[in-house]
Order: sequence, then C-alpha cells, then structure tokens
Amino acid sequence: MAYIAREARLELLETIAEATDAIGLALAALGGAYEQLDERSGDRLEDTLFRPVQVAYGRAKRTHAGFAARHGLPGRSFEPATAGVPSQGVKGFLDRALEAVAEADGILADLQDSMMPVEVGDPELRAGIAEVRELVGGVRGQGREFLRTFGR
Repeated sequence: MAYIAREARLELLETIAEATDAIGLALAALGGAYEQLDERSGDRLEDTLFRPVQVAYGRAKRTHAGFAARHGLPGRSFEPATAGVPSQGVKGFLDRALEAVAEADGILADLQDSMMPVEVGDPELRAGIAEVRELVGGVRGQGREFLRTFGR
C-alpha cells in the first residue's frame, strides 16, 4: 500500500511541476512583452499581469518543494523559460502568456477535481494549489482588457 501512495504522490508532484512550468512560461512571455512597451504601458502590465503571475510562480514552486520535502520525494529546480522571439510583438507575447496561464489553471483545476490532493496530499498542498489558482484566476481577464486598451 505504501508503494501505491508513493507513486500517487510522485504523479501529483509531476502534475504540480507541469503547472508550475506553464506559469514560468507565462512569466517569461510577460517579461518579453514588458521589454517592448513604453514606460506607462509597462507599469500597467507589471501591476495587472506580471506581479500576480510572479507571485503565483513563487507559490507554485514553494508548494511543489514543500510537498516533496514533507513526503521524502525528490524535488526539482525550475529553470527560467524563454520568452520567445521579439518579432512576435507585444500581442504575441501576451497571447502566449495568457495561453500558458490558462493551461496552468486547467491543470490545477483538473487536479483539484480528481480529489488526488485529498487522497494522497495534505492540507498545505491543497492550500497552495488553491492560492495559485486564485492568483492566476483573474489574469486572463486582465490580459484581455490590457490587449483591448493597448496603444490607447
């Protein structure tokens, strides 16, 4: 039975890592967009999109590391993602970031719906997943609003 629980925890850990990687990609893409913006627009992007994604990324990494440590599982480091080529422009970077955020949110939603965090997880893990989802939850709407008003 301990072997089954360990395998389930490893699968859970890998799923969290997949979502964390997607958030890291969103963060890199937002950084790429920021580099191409004027100061005013850059400040707006930073406040409405970059900061929540950055906090979510940090929380996702802490959730992953904490769960691994509490259960004696191997942790992993998360390498910075690449933003992509500058020629995609601000819109391309933002589209890429919003897709990555949606992917991460979907992965975490499916994980919560599976009840696996309850069955093999712990309260800290469930709280971490919920917090990450809350942080990224408004990003897509904010991103669409940013794109709608971009350049005005």
